[in-house]
Amino acid sequence: MIAVVSLFVVVVVGLLIARIAAVALIATGLPADVARFQARSALTGVGYTTGEAETVVGHPLRRRIVMWLMLAGNAGFVIIVASLVLSFATSGDTGDALERLGIAVGGLLLLFLTAHSRWFERRLTALITRALGRFSDLDVRDMHHLMQLSRDYAVTELEVMAGDWLAERSLTDLELPDEGVIVLAVRRARGDFLGAPRGRTIVHPGDTLYLYGRASILSDLDERPATPVGDEAHREAVAEQGVLEEKEEGEG
Repeated sequence: MIAVVSLFVVVVVGLLIARIAAVALIATGLPADVARFQARSALTGVGYTTGEAETVVGHPLRRRIVMWLMLAGNAGFVIIVASLVLSFATSGDTGDALERLGIAVGGLLLLFLTAHSRWFERRLTALITRALGRFSDLDVRDMHHLMQLSRDYAVTELEVMAGDWLAERSLTDLELPDEGVIVLAVRRARGDFLGAPRGRTIVHPGDTLYLYGRASILSDLDERPATPVGDEAHREAVAEQGVLEEKEEGEG
């Protein structure tokens, strides 16, 4: 019976480790479903080769989390096998073996149902999140993943020159969001930094803009002159962004 109890303990610890690792991966910026899948894959040693797996191995902190999961999974597998062998090897007769088998199956089923309970999952996740926030420093977001920078989106610095289409105009007048471009910050030529600037902010020559948007539009902005040609480029970019948004809404 001690072997059966040890089996339950190992399974519970394994489930807890997988949940802790999933929460830790979420803290690095992975979506919850991806984090859970990768944590379970690493713990069980399945090791799916997917684009999602590449986002893990290419991130130092995530790679370290997965490495510990793999080690824990291998150790847990050995202990589970040993517990099962000991449990049935020490049984006195067939009836005793069947009784232990029933207890093992029933206990594992109960653990499975508990682990997949939404009520239990929410509270366990909240507890783990608080513990990780207190005793670790895992709030290291992967901005490349969060901002979809690999899908034609980019964050760039753009220095505004005299004669640029952007120069001597307010952010409201520029209507950059209509082109799908967000101004994250402005650094003045004299060194002042404006985070999350408002619409009334005027862009001056010598300012550096920190922009987020499609790479093609950001490149065009860097070359756009303060002439009717620049105004036409803005209108074309707005129309293109409108088509993209309609397409995304249709796919949704």
